[in-house]
Amino acid sequence: MCFGQERKISKSAGASLKPLGAAAAPEPELLCIFGTGDLGRSLGLRLLQSGYRVVYGSRRPHSSGPLPEGAEVMSHESAAKLASVIFVCVHREHYEFLETLTPHLEGKVLVDLSNNLKKKMYPEANAVYLQRLVPGAAVVKGLNTLSAWALQNELLAGKQVYLCGDSAEAKQVVSETATQLGLTVLDRGSLSAARELEDFPLQLFPEWRLPLSVAIGLIAFFFFYLVIRDVIYEWIVKKSDISYRIMVSLGNKVFAIVSLIMLSLCYLPGIIAAFLQLYRGTKYRRFPHWLDRWMLCRKQIGLVALGIASLHAVYTFIIPLRLVRSLAVSVIMTKMNNITTPVGLDKILAWRTESFYALGILGFFLFVLLGLTSLPSVGGTLSWREFSFIQSKMGHLSLLICTAHGYFYGWDKFLRTSTYKWYTPPAYMLCLIVPSVVLVLKALLLLPCVDRTLTRIRQGWERTQPGEKTVIDKATNL
Repeated sequence: MCFGQERKISKSAGASLKPLGAAAAPEPELLCIFGTGDLGRSLGLRLLQSGYRVVYGSRRPHSSGPLPEGAEVMSHESAAKLASVIFVCVHREHYEFLETLTPHLEGKVLVDLSNNLKKKMYPEANAVYLQRLVPGAAVVKGLNTLSAWALQNELLAGKQVYLCGDSAEAKQVVSETATQLGLTVLDRGSLSAARELEDFPLQLFPEWRLPLSVAIGLIAFFFFYLVIRDVIYEWIVKKSDISYRIMVSLGNKVFAIVSLIMLSLCYLPGIIAAFLQLYRGTKYRRFPHWLDRWMLCRKQIGLVALGIASLHAVYTFIIPLRLVRSLAVSVIMTKMNNITTPVGLDKILAWRTESFYALGILGFFLFVLLGLTSLPSVGGTLSWREFSFIQSKMGHLSLLICTAHGYFYGWDKFLRTSTYKWYTPPAYMLCLIVPSVVLVLKALLLLPCVDRTLTRIRQGWERTQPGEKTVIDKATNL
């Protein structure tokens, strides 16, 4: 079979006017697209911008709607005769017309971009069904993870796409075209993998499941923990109904606690990995599966933490509006009763309050900066050293400031017996455990003797294991 098309050199009537020995420019490769819907139009536009010529095959060439400038439209049969690579951008239920084009599709490459509405919708994969309809063509399943929106907005740089097919030559042709579009291609093997590729777009946030599950679990735990300590305790012990605080005040505490724990969970796996490398004396041994999975979703954990921290910031601005009335009443009653507080205590409280808010604002600012640099459009403009500096150095600084924000909130409350309601520690003490452990372990890794060894390991040095030196010496003597 022939999977490529010869590039013809066009000769115009004015070619004789060109200087002697000047070579005519090769004509761009012609690609065909079956389907003039959103996906077909968007793909054609990107192919034209990448230097290809594009022809559309349509059931109604004269009423196919607006198409990208520079593209031609004609019947399926006419378009199939002109190109050797055809992108099939139609739904599976309309594949029957391809069977009538079998003589014209002999030896052509058919790229199946179709997806289904749900998994296992049909007994066989769409690409396998297409190959059975047109046995003389080479069917390649791929590019089905691209959306019309991503194609229109040029969000393709570095994006991974998958290919599978029984013809290595056909996959190579499609891979070269995808690379020309700025995509990164991964070969998934034969056409039997088409079902797996067709299920990829149907996955619902696969990389976000673990971070969201952890966040929801933490929110549920601390919500019920605070309801028991703050609301039920007041109702049973002090006969006071403060259940109205559940909606705002209690929710604000939960968001603050969970966001700090989630931020520390972004950096804890990296520290665990560092200590594993120090213990093993090498970087060439794989981490445990759970640690690999944890490290791969650190970005998602951080973004979820940023979202929760944003809720905490919004709630913090709302609470003073609700408390302004009670505060005014308190001030009036203080003046009427001629009650004064010691000046020294006021100054300490003022410094503590100002430091608490200042650390919270600065920590949230750095948190937002981390979130912005994790976006591809922003992170792509940074060098690796700049990106690493922001995500690592400034990330740990943000964690340190947010943890200090929590310590200023607690201040000396842990010394009061009234803090331990029903002998349980307050929630803010529980939330400081993980970030404090992360910061202490990070401080240990920054010690010169530890940092020097870890740097050597990450540069490829390996610690000599017992018995290895003898084997190496014998091999050297030989």
